[in-house]
Amino acid sequence: MGNEATLRSSMVGLAMVMVFVWIWTQSLKKTVVTYAIGVSLIGGIILPDWDFFDRNFSRWGYPVTAEERAAALSRKSQRSRFRVYPMRMVVYGMVYGYAVYRWWMFVSN
Repeated sequence: MGNEATLRSSMVGLAMVMVFVWIWTQSLKKTVVTYAIGVSLIGGIILPDWDFFDRNFSRWGYPVTAEERAAALSRKSQRSRFRVYPMRMVVYGMVYGYAVYRWWMFVSN
């Protein structure tokens, strides 16, 4: 599935969640917060800049060099779209787990 198709299906899923939140809470504010959290989750998990994050964790604070970009382009032929790295999964799990928890507490009240 290409990036456009993934983005499209993710946004349709987010729209369905927003409709559910609107029907359940009747709150525009909670629906807008759901949209903001959903877009940040889609942008951070489903469609990340792999050329930037697909390198050593200590290099994340620095721009991608030409050598790193060339190495990333040479790895594009691999079949796996998502690569599992322990540090990335820990950071994503903590940040997005907390965001979803706070969203749920906000919507359920």
